[in-house]
Order: sequence, then structure tokens, then C-alpha cells
Amino acid sequence: MWLRFVQGIGVGGEVPVAAAYINELSVAQGRGRFFMLYEMIFPLGLMISAQIGALVVPSFGWKWMFLIGGIGGLIVFLFFFKLRESPRWLISKGRFDEAERVIEEIESSTDKRIEAKISAPQAVVKGNWKELFSPFYRSRTLIVWTLRFSSYFVANGINNWLPSLYKTVYNLPLEDSLHAASLTNVIQTVAVFACALLIDRVGRKRWATIAFLVVGLLLTTLWFNGAKSAESVMYLGSAAYGVMGTITVLLYLYTPKIYPTRMRVLGIAFATAWLRLASAIAPTILGFVLGAKGITSVFVLFACVAAVGAFMAFKMIETREKVLEDIAP
Repeated sequence: MWLRFVQGIGVGGEVPVAAAYINELSVAQGRGRFFMLYEMIFPLGLMISAQIGALVVPSFGWKWMFLIGGIGGLIVFLFFFKLRESPRWLISKGRFDEAERVIEEIESSTDKRIEAKISAPQAVVKGNWKELFSPFYRSRTLIVWTLRFSSYFVANGINNWLPSLYKTVYNLPLEDSLHAASLTNVIQTVAVFACALLIDRVGRKRWATIAFLVVGLLLTTLWFNGAKSAESVMYLGSAAYGVMGTITVLLYLYTPKIYPTRMRVLGIAFATAWLRLASAIAPTILGFVLGAKGITSVFVLFACVAAVGAFMAFKMIETREKVLEDIAP
């Protein structure tokens, strides 16, 4: 339990910083496609690990999965030493010479050039968590917190419970349950890839709103037919998770852009705390609902949360192909 806690600190600290870093290094035009393709690594990793788990766990036991994951973590750690600091962050700290050197290094690595709007360096302003609730950013903060909570409540609730549901409710063998659960990650990977190709055309706000509504419709259909078979849960539940996966990834594209550099990572970190809270309480609540009301009530709960997400997504601001400094002064 303590090692899992330490692992959570590491992953929880890396994820928001990585989202801010990639956004700060990306140009406005095509940023959505570039960032979403980068984020595809996450569902791709889930898909591969699920396939590995389906092969390794029945044959060798679950402990081997920790060894496989640990080796991957050590490899990632070595890659961190190759990263350069974000020029935007350096400028926000008044370290203009260092920022210039990083920019020159980036420019020397490619012949491609774009027209950019260059502003004179502003006075260094230190970020403060209280600014998240200032009149300008308050609504953005509350909206993105609700979106994070609702999307991860549904996504992690489905992903964490499906293997158990297949085995305990539908009495599938362990190996079949793991293979059925792995389908969820395959569908998510395909959905995120489609989102990456279309997001700059559709827009962040429209995609999130429609995706939440589609998830709600799929889960309501499961409730309506009573989730009578493992196949219906496998296909409709996996489709719902796949579509919701595009929202969870999209929010890592959206959240860094609604805050300025001085508080970008701070804003992402606070928002990420809400998804962690949702991920922590969703399995407990779902276990209680499953035992007290049955499996159909679980999907009703998911559908209601998705409806809340759709309402809040409609209130998002559109950030498509806008310079970060124009979105969040």
C-alpha cells in the first residue's frame, strides 16, 4: 500500500507537468492534433499492458506485472535527462538568456520556420493558487474541475469494474474476463486516434459535449436492456469507455491552455486532484450500488454523471488554434 502511495506521487507529479510542457512547446496551428497524438501513448500503453496482463497473469501470476511496469518506469526516468526546459517557463521566471538558448537549439534542429507574434518580455509575476478563483479564471476552474471529476468517474469506474463484472456477474473464466476487458483499451486507442485527426476541425468544446452525450446514450441503452449478457456489456460498455477516453485525453489538451504560464502547472495539478478523487471513490460507490441495487443501477449512475459532464462541456471556451497568451493573459 505504501509503495502504491509513492508510485501515485510520482505519476501524479509527472502527468500535469508533461501536459503543460507539451502545450508550451507546441505552435498554435495544429496543436490539437499534435498533442492528441502524443497523448495516444497513454491508451496505447493501457492496451498493450492489458494484452500482456491477459497473457502473463494466468500463466505466471500477477506479481510479474509489477516487474514489467517497473522496468518501463526506469527507462522513462533515463529519458528525462534529455529534456530541455520550457522557454515559456524560463521567460516567466526572468531567465531570458536560458530561454533564448533553448529556442536557438530548437530552431537549429529544423529548417521549418513559421511566422510568430513576438511580445516584449513582461514583468515576472509569481503564480498564486488564489488566482484560480479570481473573477477571470473562477468559472474556467470550476468547469474544468467538474469535467475532470465526471469524466474520470465514468472512465475509471468502467475500466476498473469490467474485469470483475465479467467474472463475478457473468461467470466468465479469468482468462476470458481479461481478454474481454482488453477490448476496452483497444476501442479507446482507436477512438483517441480518430479524435487526434478530427479535433482541430471539430473543436474542443463541441467534441467534449457530443462525446459526453454519446457516452450517456450508450450507458442508458445498457440500463434499458438490463445488461442481460456479457456481450452487451462488453460492446456497449467498451464503446462508452472508448468515447470517454477521448474526453479524458482532450482535457489534458484543454486545461493547460486556459491558464497562463505563471500558474499553468498549478491549474493542471488542482484539476488533476479532482480526477484522482473521482478515481478513488468511484470503485467504492459502484461496489455499494452494485450490491444494493444491481448492475443496471451502475449504468444509470454512469449515465447521470455523463449528463452532468455534457452540461459543463457546453460551457467550455473554445481554444482551437489560439496562441496561449491570447487565451489566458
